[in-house]
Amino acid sequence: MTVTPTTDVALRERVEDFLYAEADLLDGWRLDEWFGLFAEDSRYVVPALDRNDLDPDSSLTLIDDSHDRLSGRVVRLKSRRAHREFPWSVTRRIVGNVRVSVREDGDLGVGANFIVNRFRKEETHTFVGRYEYILVDGPEGLRIRRKYCYLDNERLSPHGSLSILL
Repeated sequence: MTVTPTTDVALRERVEDFLYAEADLLDGWRLDEWFGLFAEDSRYVVPALDRNDLDPDSSLTLIDDSHDRLSGRVVRLKSRRAHREFPWSVTRRIVGNVRVSVREDGDLGVGANFIVNRFRKEETHTFVGRYEYILVDGPEGLRIRRKYCYLDNERLSPHGSLSILL
């Protein structure tokens, strides 16, 4: 698919504001509102660390959630059953280097770098990587159709798990 980088400053600023608002929702553990940003045909993917250059459709992933599975993940994270996240960790996200392209189908291809710091039980874990989104613009505003979170970390926390949403 051909993509054309946009020179539309207003569009880039609108997308940046959307990404910053998404980060704020996640940091505030406002997971229902965050899930509301996703289109009905959405997909949320975190590829494996050792080969995140592979196609998630045919390779191992840490997370590969359809809209329905992501809904279940949100419900679980809000409950006491999410023992790794009850009480919730404190997180702080930094999003930058946002790039926006207009795809042939009219959707927006968006790339951005991220740092997510997780503070829990006197420990700090830092996750660094790159987001790749496909955003759709409709009557309800921008919505996430695809969100891929490519981690640069060589390993997860000392416990080897990822219990927060990126």
